[in-house]
Amino acid sequence: MPDITSDIHVEAARIQQQIKAYLGLRTSDLVFEYSILDGKTKLDLITLNPRHNQSFLFHSETGSDKVDALNKMWTYVQNFKEKDNSYTIQWVAGGDHELHTSYFRASNIFNALEKLYYGRDRNMITVFSVVLNPVS
Repeated sequence: MPDITSDIHVEAARIQQQIKAYLGLRTSDLVFEYSILDGKTKLDLITLNPRHNQSFLFHSETGSDKVDALNKMWTYVQNFKEKDNSYTIQWVAGGDHELHTSYFRASNIFNALEKLYYGRDRNMITVFSVVLNPVS
C-alpha cells in the first residue's frame, strides 16, 4: 500500500515549485508559512525583498489541508493581476531614515496596508503615502 503522507508532501512540493516558477521568484525570496486556524490549514505566502531585507505578505489562503490551501493559492497566483488593484506604499521603518517604496496587489487600500504591516509592530513603521496605481 502506498504511503499517503509522502504523496501529500510530494504534491505540496510540486505546487509550491509551480507557484515560485510562475511568480519568477527565487526560492530564497518566497516563504510558505503554514498554521492551523479553527481546524483548517492557513497558508501565508510571504515575499522577501532582498533590496531592503524586509518581508511582506503576498496573500493568505485557508484550506482543509496543506494541499487544498496550496491549490487555492495557485489559483489566486494565476489570477491576482486581473482581480487586485496595484498600490505603491512609501514608508520608513522605525530607527531607519531611508524611505522605502514597496508595491502591493490588494482588493483595497486596507488590505494593501495589512500586507505591509504583516508580522510587524505597527508603531515601528511610518507610512508616508499610499497610492492606487493607474490600471495599465
